[in-house]
Amino acid sequence: MEIKVLVVDQERTFAEALAARLAAEDDIEVVGVILVRASLPHLASARSADVVLVDGDLPGAIDQLCADVAGGPRPTRVVALSASAESERIVSAIKAGAAAWVRKDQSLGHLLLVIRGVVQGETWLPSSETGNVVRLLLSEQENRQSSGRLLATLTPRERAVLTCLAEGASRREAIATQLHLSTNTVRTHLQNIMAKLGVHSALEAVALARAAGLGPREEPGPRRNPRDPPPRG
Repeated sequence: MEIKVLVVDQERTFAEALAARLAAEDDIEVVGVILVRASLPHLASARSADVVLVDGDLPGAIDQLCADVAGGPRPTRVVALSASAESERIVSAIKAGAAAWVRKDQSLGHLLLVIRGVVQGETWLPSSETGNVVRLLLSEQENRQSSGRLLATLTPRERAVLTCLAEGASRREAIATQLHLSTNTVRTHLQNIMAKLGVHSALEAVALARAAGLGPREEPGPRRNPRDPPPRG
């Protein structure tokens, strides 16, 4: 059974050469080469591929591709190809849904192993960065758990106020209106929130809340007006 591969990259020479070498394999069909110089357009066509090889150095490309292929009629694996292997960027790609990260200077044989592996549900990382990636993921998990324990000390009303802040409501008046409270009551809740979380400003409280997973959602909700002043601590 052939593996359908789509190549998405900034460099024409690299993309076309890679596509030609992959197409020479008996079990791989290259279904397309997409050249992108700036932002990546939404690629609904990526859902027809088994594996999408995407330029990991193209800002936002991995996140968008993972979103584009989610919920498709068949499982599509996203593999990032990059000139570097920075742990933080690899972690970000994994969290977005990428199945593998491969350096562009690695051999074709290695890339073929990755392609054939990810369609079987495997995950591939640069061996030199595996330890760092695991440590970062564990650290983020510990931070979320620690932040979650602090948030658990808040009352339901304090949590509602913090949720408004984390979702973009930056003015006390806006929070008061949304929660049907007085601005003085919102001020009191904010003071209590900062005391319980051990922070000195609303921005720090928002950062801690987002570390625990409390923050902007995909569905429409309150958004910060760019002309609004920042949260007051």
